[in-house]
Amino acid sequence: MKIFGIIVAFFAFVVAAPAMAAKVEARIDLSSQRMYVKVNGVTKYKWAVSTGRAGYRTPTGTYRPKRLERSWYSRKYDNAPMPHSVFFHGGYAIHGTTAVRNLGRPASHGCVRLHPSNAAKLYSLIRKYGMGNSRVVVTR
Repeated sequence: MKIFGIIVAFFAFVVAAPAMAAKVEARIDLSSQRMYVKVNGVTKYKWAVSTGRAGYRTPTGTYRPKRLERSWYSRKYDNAPMPHSVFFHGGYAIHGTTAVRNLGRPASHGCVRLHPSNAAKLYSLIRKYGMGNSRVVVTR
């Protein structure tokens, strides 16, 4: 009976461990204009992004998402749509864009722009695993 209990405990740990350790990391490389998304330490996605163009900057560092907005409009930039926004530092966010032709090169006012379908995937991952289990890393 003792062995049965140990086996049950082991399987409970194995099944529960991924949920407890679940993490989402969105790593933005400013030099390559790419985002690498890891889930539980495994790279799942590599996407083109647009970050701050000349005269604007995208802040570097490691952040936790602060706010999620499925549908948001920029009050600062002519009500520009920012679907599936993940705010990570003040008014800076990762969000979808209609200017998909600019992805892969700096073109924003500092936010991190993604193809709308990719922004929706990232937003869903962060909602699923939680903002406390997610981070945004921006490097040069």
